[in-house]
Amino acid sequence: MEACRATCGSCGLKPLLRTTLRFKPRNLSTDTDRIAEGLNERSRTVVGAWLGVLTGMTFGAVILGGVTRYAFPFLPYLLVLLSQACQWLIGTCSRRFPHAPRRIGLQNLKNTRSFPNTSSKGDYSSLLCLSVVREHGEMTLSRFKFIWHMEYGHRQWGRLLGLVYALPAGYFWYKGYFTKRMKPRGLLGWYMVKSGLKKPQPPVGVSPNEDFVGVPRVSHLRLAAHLSTATILYSLFLWASFSHFVKHQKIPKFDGLLRLKILTHSSKALVFTTLVWGAFVAGLDAGWIYNSWPKMADRWVPEDLIVPRYGSTGRNLIDNPTAVQFMHRMLAYTSVGCICTLWGLTMVAGRGRTGPRIRNAAHLMLAAVFGQSALGILTLINYVPVSLGAMHQSGSLILFSTLLWFSHCLRAVPKV
Repeated sequence: MEACRATCGSCGLKPLLRTTLRFKPRNLSTDTDRIAEGLNERSRTVVGAWLGVLTGMTFGAVILGGVTRYAFPFLPYLLVLLSQACQWLIGTCSRRFPHAPRRIGLQNLKNTRSFPNTSSKGDYSSLLCLSVVREHGEMTLSRFKFIWHMEYGHRQWGRLLGLVYALPAGYFWYKGYFTKRMKPRGLLGWYMVKSGLKKPQPPVGVSPNEDFVGVPRVSHLRLAAHLSTATILYSLFLWASFSHFVKHQKIPKFDGLLRLKILTHSSKALVFTTLVWGAFVAGLDAGWIYNSWPKMADRWVPEDLIVPRYGSTGRNLIDNPTAVQFMHRMLAYTSVGCICTLWGLTMVAGRGRTGPRIRNAAHLMLAAVFGQSALGILTLINYVPVSLGAMHQSGSLILFSTLLWFSHCLRAVPKV
């Protein structure tokens, strides 16, 4: 035996045997995705680790954005106070330094007045501050610091994410670590922030002579677009990291595979749509409209589901807070039903045909959907506290991640 080992080592067979034992034959495994096709093991590991870091950073950005958004009720109040402070500072400087350049002061004053803190019909800022304080209490120094640091941290985290993406991407592109399917993706954050500082328009049907005091806010449509883009970016990073890190054992094609794939894609679409309507709920503060479950107050279908002042039925489903919360509930119920059906079909298929990895992914998916449902109910009946709201938003990404993992596991079954 010792002589055989010595012979193998001297003739160069030892490294070959080690490589053969380490990597399984080609017909027993599949790369599952063309993103990582043709890359050696070192390249796959390095790029996969980088994608994993980007996935975690994108997840963190979504959580930071959610906490910032759920702390939003005081943000308009904060902006009004800062705007009034700027006006006072400009006036003081103009009186004390009459020979100072007036162009800068006038331009700043013009920009300040463009924010809806003054109105030709009255003191809009006083009404706004009064309404915010009446609904959510006074602005304390600790709350001021919390909102300010969360907003600042969210922006800096997004910039850091772009830096962590851009610099290694250029290096990997130069070294040939990327395949043709790896392309850069952009973000939509600047577009969301751009829409914030303007007075909200009254709903359709409100008389021009009627007093309407709204809250300057980021458009709920752009907020949903921002969250959707972040979710898509997170999904692309996560899927690519799966493709670089994981190799599934091939599974023979079995009956019911097509139904599983159709239900998987349907579940992903439903969960994503539910997430979009959740952004509508957050943007319109619809979580404070009805805080009871399972009924909305004492009705299954609220009376103000469709209100003429919002226009058509389609506009009600997007702009009416009651209809938006109702749609979010219905989409959540449908998602739970679809995922439970998907889990049941996976269990019926049997361990021998699906393999343990697919079944474990189905169990994980089922646990995630029930956990997310429980978080949603707790958030609603507790009047949307920041902690539960942020956990509910992160739960949606976790649920979507389990669906992506289940879908990736199904790729172990060859198409032919």
